[in-house]
Amino acid sequence: MGHPTIYPTGTTVYLPEKAWSGYTIFQAAEVGALLIDMSGKEVHLWKGLRGFPNKILPGGFVTGSTKERDPKYGFQDEADLVQVDWDGNVVWRFNRYELIQDPGYEPEWMARAHHDYQREGNPVGYYAPGQEPKTNGGRTLILAHKNVTKPEISDKLLLDDTIIEVDWEGNVIWEWAVSDHFEELGFDEAARNVLFRDPNGRHFGNDTGGDWMHINSASWVGPNKFYDAGDERFHPDNVIWDARESNIIAITDRQTGKIVWQLGPDYSKPEVKHLDWIIGQHHAHIIPKGLPGEGNLLVFDNGGWAGYGLPNPASPFGQKNAVRDHSRVLEINPVTLQIEWQYTPTEAGYLAPLDSYRFYSPYISSAQRLPNGNTLITEGADGRVFEVTSSHELVWEYVSPYKNKRNSNMVYRAYRVPYEWVPQLPKPQEEAIVPIDVADYRVPGAAGRGASSVVTVADTRSFEEGALCVASTDEKPPTQTDSN
Repeated sequence: MGHPTIYPTGTTVYLPEKAWSGYTIFQAAEVGALLIDMSGKEVHLWKGLRGFPNKILPGGFVTGSTKERDPKYGFQDEADLVQVDWDGNVVWRFNRYELIQDPGYEPEWMARAHHDYQREGNPVGYYAPGQEPKTNGGRTLILAHKNVTKPEISDKLLLDDTIIEVDWEGNVIWEWAVSDHFEELGFDEAARNVLFRDPNGRHFGNDTGGDWMHINSASWVGPNKFYDAGDERFHPDNVIWDARESNIIAITDRQTGKIVWQLGPDYSKPEVKHLDWIIGQHHAHIIPKGLPGEGNLLVFDNGGWAGYGLPNPASPFGQKNAVRDHSRVLEINPVTLQIEWQYTPTEAGYLAPLDSYRFYSPYISSAQRLPNGNTLITEGADGRVFEVTSSHELVWEYVSPYKNKRNSNMVYRAYRVPYEWVPQLPKPQEEAIVPIDVADYRVPGAAGRGASSVVTVADTRSFEEGALCVASTDEKPPTQTDSN
């Protein structure tokens, strides 16, 4: 996937009359948690606050982490999960999930948190009318890691995903580990064989373990119409999660621990074949009550590479055997499994399949449903966050100017919140930013459209003889002559 060396950053499009305006938060590379307004103006920075992801709570509170475990011993392990106030003071911290004793370090209690968490009061961590996350109490749902040995999965150490609930005091009051439910996941014999041989060891050493599932989102199902109609699978306290390495999206019953609803890992089955293959997905969640599409599943279907199974030309050993070079955002009715809305390269205006790669983030990324029916999409690999209407019109776009140590401006996940959640700031002035016509825009000093001369083909016979007509932009074409 090619990129220009020079491209605009900041807000490039803003149509106030069509967008759902508010503040947007994301982690600006190694700088910290950054809050911007719709014009792209940076209105507040929590310097050094890591975001895996950062989230805004009502009152100007922000959540994130302050320290990462040495990646040599713990892949993507955050040492803590914190809530800070407007001035950066830590008002809540969780770090007592596991006592870590890494070589060369003093023993330290850590959260081993990664990728996602939710605060009681709001099931998904983004704004929904009447569902505000608590700021001075309540439970927190946290996605975390543990290293386990499970001979039925592999003879190698596993980096396992756990989902826990902790109370305000930091006590673990509920815990669920995906490796305990291996038989429920639906892996066929080919997938099991691949997993046993290599449970996604990547470049990890023996101390880290195979990242065999790589769950990247976990949230409560939340109040919804399907549970109201009697479908117990969608109990508001149940937990929905997705695993990018196995292409699985599932709901865990909080009371029994059993998986009661699932998509993947096999999308060739008749009941889901119409969905096409969901690959390496992120941020699967149920749209909260009070928002358009409430009760439906919303997911950023990355594409890229993921899954376990039979070998094929793209996967000679059967690992990451599902491949696609573009992304999609899908809204799916979880009962009928019908697609209710989608954003694909086609809706983005690209010619499929030739230009499908132009909407493509093979890792990270997210999608948030907004109160006016728009969708905020984080195309994370390119550091692009944008808002589209239900009819796919682009009404806001922002490109992060911040780059990490790998020279990437990637954005893991961005969230939009209403102005009133940040009372420390006056409501900003909303001024439109009209999209640039890229066909006409030139860097100052560069040549404009057109050329000093235009080469045209006179006719087939002349072309075959190598005779061309040359037309000046301000003169009539000269008479064609015999080049001999």
